[in-house]
Amino acid sequence: MKNKSVKSINSLLNINKRKVSRKKKPGDAPGTLVHTGERVLDNILVTVHDYDDHHFTSLPIKDVGKLGPFLKKETKTWIQVRGLHDIDKLKNIWNYFNLHPLVQEDIISTNQRPKVESYSDFVFIVLRMLSPNSANEKTVSINNEQISIVLGSSYVITFQESDSPIFDPIIKRLGVDNTRLRKLGPDYLTYALTDCIVDHYYSLLYTIDEIIEKTEEAVIANPQKYHLQQIHSLRSDLMAFRKSIKPLRDGLSSLIRDESTLISDEVKIFTRDVHDHLAQVIDTLENSREMVYSLYDMYMSNLSNRMNEVMKVLTIIATIFIPLTFIAGIYGMNFNPESSPWNMPELSCYWGYPAAIGLMAAITITMIVFFKRKKWL
Repeated sequence: MKNKSVKSINSLLNINKRKVSRKKKPGDAPGTLVHTGERVLDNILVTVHDYDDHHFTSLPIKDVGKLGPFLKKETKTWIQVRGLHDIDKLKNIWNYFNLHPLVQEDIISTNQRPKVESYSDFVFIVLRMLSPNSANEKTVSINNEQISIVLGSSYVITFQESDSPIFDPIIKRLGVDNTRLRKLGPDYLTYALTDCIVDHYYSLLYTIDEIIEKTEEAVIANPQKYHLQQIHSLRSDLMAFRKSIKPLRDGLSSLIRDESTLISDEVKIFTRDVHDHLAQVIDTLENSREMVYSLYDMYMSNLSNRMNEVMKVLTIIATIFIPLTFIAGIYGMNFNPESSPWNMPELSCYWGYPAAIGLMAAITITMIVFFKRKKWL
């Protein structure tokens, strides 16, 4: 079934606009299981990837009880779960691994903030998978879904909303002999999965930067009303992007500092690298936000400049007509009483009318030449 979590939007991004099909009721007990996302797949898909230094096996399973032989061997096992709507089937997996009820609740509450939590026998990680699906100079569709990872002593369990192939590169790497991914423990696999998600953030940042640059060029050339809407959409969605990834950096920091037996010192070095990548992404996001704010100032400035140009032309036209109106007003009084000594002799002059028109034309030409020399026109 096609991934429904990929959504086309009318603004620029759609990171924080997610449908919630059900909500947990106020006052429900902690650990109440309510799936708050959309039903993306018809059926929940469970795939087991079992590997060690010398072999790699990948096969789908329907019965959770068949996991036993894999977990009893001295191999590493990755259980990939896709689809979160069937709570009864998920319970079989959760109960098999004795996951905490609060962890179960977080897995199917698909609007969780990213976090890292350490329990006595496993580590629980929540991430937001954000990646560009398609884009043009004005719009982009974003793949946005929650990924939950459970790291145990000999296993890793991942929970996805959809069947998107985001982890296919990791599966492909598992099929290669004598790699660090095959030799090291499940904690390194957890690092690889996290690093894969963070790498997608760079693709999204590149797409956003392209949109910002094209919007900037359009605003400079000819600002339009829809540009203001695009700028506001970019600004709000960049904030949502930052909100979706910043907590993960803090969570990885705590994971690096904690003395967990599930994370080796060697893997902590790689985890620090992911932490650095997240810091770089966040810094780039801050720069993008500043660019969007400057875009707004540029839009308003260009709009003001265009208004000033229009007002300048109208002012020049009005200035030219001031002396013309004065002359027309004087000779429009029509005072010519024969008995008055204060008559207007020009009114009875044969060349009075063309002389007045010529005077007006001369004044107009003189003012235009003056304005051009001052570079006002």
